[in-house]
Amino acid sequence: MIRGLHGLFYSSEPEAMRAFLRDKVRLPHTDVGEGWLIFDLPEGDVGVHPVDDSGQPSPGTHDVSFYCDDIEGTVADLKSRGVQFKGPVQDHGYGFVTYFTMPGGVEVQLYEPKYQKSSRPASGRARSKPARRQAAGRKTAKGARRAKKKGR
Repeated sequence: MIRGLHGLFYSSEPEAMRAFLRDKVRLPHTDVGEGWLIFDLPEGDVGVHPVDDSGQPSPGTHDVSFYCDDIEGTVADLKSRGVQFKGPVQDHGYGFVTYFTMPGGVEVQLYEPKYQKSSRPASGRARSKPARRQAAGRKTAKGARRAKKKGR
């Protein structure tokens, strides 16, 4: 039974990239010796995308993205540790997206998904956090009124 995915980044600066993932991105890791760090991710997913009409990206290529629950907060946190982003967060339909480059010229995507992950509820980003909290409060109050009417 497959239990997960082991991914690899190929970098012309492997030591610097390992330090970047350890110190700036702060991924938990296991030191397996001789400078090798294996980074542990709490969850993951895999998607399959078609190539476009011009054959891009080339068939057989791979892409790695990191995802988060709060892209603005995550970007601010990473920037405070010196991570530089290629541009502002943009809405790509499936989620809110930005990119950063790691040592060795390896570009990765960071995104906040709009879709519901099977392991957790969707982030509900369409509303602001205060609006989501307020809506949650209304639902709770509504449930309390229903329970009171039913004599619970």
